[in-house]
Amino acid sequence: MKKKIFLIVSLCMLVFGLSACGEDPKKVDYNGVSYDELKSNSEYLASTIVALKDDEIDNFVNQEMDSITLNLVKKWKELKGDVGDYVELGEFSVDKSGKTLTTTHIMDFTERDLTLTCVYNYLDMQVSDITLDENYSLGEKMQNAAMNTLMGLGTVFGILILISIIIWSFKFINAAQERAKAAAKPVEEEKPAPVPQAPVAEEPVQDDLELIAVISAAVAAAAAGTPEVTDGFVVRSIRRRK
Repeated sequence: MKKKIFLIVSLCMLVFGLSACGEDPKKVDYNGVSYDELKSNSEYLASTIVALKDDEIDNFVNQEMDSITLNLVKKWKELKGDVGDYVELGEFSVDKSGKTLTTTHIMDFTERDLTLTCVYNYLDMQVSDITLDENYSLGEKMQNAAMNTLMGLGTVFGILILISIIIWSFKFINAAQERAKAAAKPVEEEKPAPVPQAPVAEEPVQDDLELIAVISAAVAAAAAGTPEVTDGFVVRSIRRRK
């Protein structure tokens, strides 16, 4: 029983919600302003913009006025040469979101249509912004998206290539620093090479026994006839004098 009651209540809420969503916007009161009044304001604004001549646009730009009107006139001056001749006003719509009410009006031209958008503050229904934008076809939107994607990818790859080149050039920077350090060191004076000394001729060494014999003979000959000198004379050692 409870499930049936819950199901019935849910269906009733769904019906009421659908009826509210399907309410005719032309019969809704927008904080004291009707749909027809909003449409009339948009039509008057669109017709006024289209009727502006070149000299009048220049006068508007040079005058001091509120920023909303000044930006709208500047935008129309920028787009006027690209849209062609004015044909008529097209679809008008109203959209309320929170404390903001937005109206959009299509302006048909021979070359490219424009969208006139008015933004209201719903609390006092005062205009807070007015914009004029070009309408692009689906093909043009896809083309612009593809171009933006290519530009983004090109920028990313370009930066990566630049970083790679910088990293690759580090080895040349290090080599230049090493050369600069080497050039800054004082040059040491070259010491003369040592002159090789001439080899000293070694005196021939005579056999000690022969030398002893020669000296003994000489002493014996010098002391001949003196038995007390030669008797028992023996040469024990020889010392060379330098």
